[in-house]
Amino acid sequence: MHVIEAKGFKIPIIGLGTWTLHGRDCARLTEQAIRIGYRHIDTAQMYDNECEVGEGVRASGKRNEVMVTTKVQPTMLAPLDLERSVKESLARLRLDVIDLLLIHWPNPRVPLSETLGAMAKMRREGYARAIGVSNFTMALLDEANKLCSEPLVCNQVECHPYLDQDKVIAACRRHGTAMVAYSPVARGGVKGDKLLERIGEVHKKTATQVCLRWLTQQRIAVIPRTSKIERLQENFTIFDFRLSDTEMKKIAGLARRGGRLVDWSYSPDWD
Repeated sequence: MHVIEAKGFKIPIIGLGTWTLHGRDCARLTEQAIRIGYRHIDTAQMYDNECEVGEGVRASGKRNEVMVTTKVQPTMLAPLDLERSVKESLARLRLDVIDLLLIHWPNPRVPLSETLGAMAKMRREGYARAIGVSNFTMALLDEANKLCSEPLVCNQVECHPYLDQDKVIAACRRHGTAMVAYSPVARGGVKGDKLLERIGEVHKKTATQVCLRWLTQQRIAVIPRTSKIERLQENFTIFDFRLSDTEMKKIAGLARRGGRLVDWSYSPDWD
């Protein structure tokens, strides 16, 4: 299994994102992904599917091999709220421990030091094996690493060829923090991209596979979401080819202004 290591914690480089997956479909896709070979499953309190994700993980019979991530929603970042919500997440997942616990979005109304203190406590008390952040900018990442008493192993952010995230990637590398890309195929937007298709023809791969390979070749973990079982296999079959330096540069050149897809009223000031 291809992994990236951050501060002694191993993160499988390809995972299944479960945003918008619900009910039996969610449990079935989770179980099937693990059967195919996925060892990284991503959920969140905000997705309202932790029960089904946990069900799929348990049904696979491979719980001990799988890294499950969940994320604390921004309205639950005050210490007592955070602790209670993490215990509720664990109960919904019906797992022994949360492998990777993230702050889903920063919340400027709650001091970061208080939130990180509660996150560190969750790790020390055995509710989570590792902790990290999501949607953190360079400045927030710098601040978080100064404030947190436990290692922050990842920053999960939107990342795909149409969005230049070089500054955040550099900040992650500086702190020894893994970068995990959500929306890695731009919510399906890479399908039909002429450049990615041309490169794909050379390697006998789809535009989606080329895009995922471009990220993983930079040691960025990816969590593509799909609701189709046949797509699980396509997304996973990306380690039997390598992109050239020229191809990597051409794909990086797809970045454009306005390439960001996920931007809410409570988003931080992006880099």
